Amino acid sequence: MLNNVLIMVFAMFLVIKGATLSTKYAVRLAEGYKLSKYVVGLIVVAVISILPETFIAINSALEGVPDFGLGTLFGSNVADLSLLFAVVVFLAGRNIRISGNIIKESYVYPILLILPLVLGGDGYYSRWEGCALVLSGSLFYYLAFKNGSDGVGFSKRLGNRYKNVAWLLLSLSMLLVGAHFTVTSATSLARDLGVNEILIGMLIVGLGTIMPELFFALKAVKSHSDSMAVGDVLGTVLADATIVVGILAIISPFAFPRIIVFVTGVFMVLAAAILFYFMRSGRTLTKKESFALLFFWIAFVVVEVLINGLR
Repeated sequence: MLNNVLIMVFAMFLVIKGATLSTKYAVRLAEGYKLSKYVVGLIVVAVISILPETFIAINSALEGVPDFGLGTLFGSNVADLSLLFAVVVFLAGRNIRISGNIIKESYVYPILLILPLVLGGDGYYSRWEGCALVLSGSLFYYLAFKNGSDGVGFSKRLGNRYKNVAWLLLSLSMLLVGAHFTVTSATSLARDLGVNEILIGMLIVGLGTIMPELFFALKAVKSHSDSMAVGDVLGTVLADATIVVGILAIISPFAFPRIIVFVTGVFMVLAAAILFYFMRSGRTLTKKESFALLFFWIAFVVVEVLINGLR
């Protein structure tokens, strides 16, 4: 058991470090393009941020435990939409400003998160349903990119482009290796402890996969780029729930316990609805509201432990 713990810790370190480095060098490659900070966070950084969950989900499917990957995706999304924002606001020591673009999407966003719940209500994702999820997520990103292309641009400094590409490829390799050993060690640890492997995915691996978004958001807020921080998190969550789940279904349609959709999925949608409600109030996210999000995440953990502990 100790070996599995050590392997999982090291594998998660590779996942977090690889995602952090890939985010850093992806942003450097994106510099010089006339995009708003919100769009760069929503699309460029978010695309990199979803890689830990994506690689883990794909590896879990290859290992024959697709429900582990789905639980990790939805569990990390709940943490992103609640715990992460609570931590960022607390550590920032100030309110987080919300841009007009985010307010405009406050009604469409939760609806898109409901789509994977509706399609997966029968405990199965087919290839057609996977295509529908990928298309819906891609359309959202296309419209966000189109509407945000005339924003405030970054500086023209591109730096050493080849060096950035090399580091990006290296960090992605770290992600891939770490994701593989995260899945194998976590499932083995769950068997050793007699714990439901889905619970390990949601609460341990899922928390590990949000570290890149957390580190990036803290850095962005520190430099008063609030829109980039919020865009990264929202983009990551939507991509996980639509595009990543859709790609998994297209590669190999899979069945899973419906309780993941009925409990974890519902918590994900509720977290998004509550978060956007707070964001619309005064176009800020306050410390008081961040504590409410923290208690919401704690409630999610308690419910998951009770339900999955009984299975």
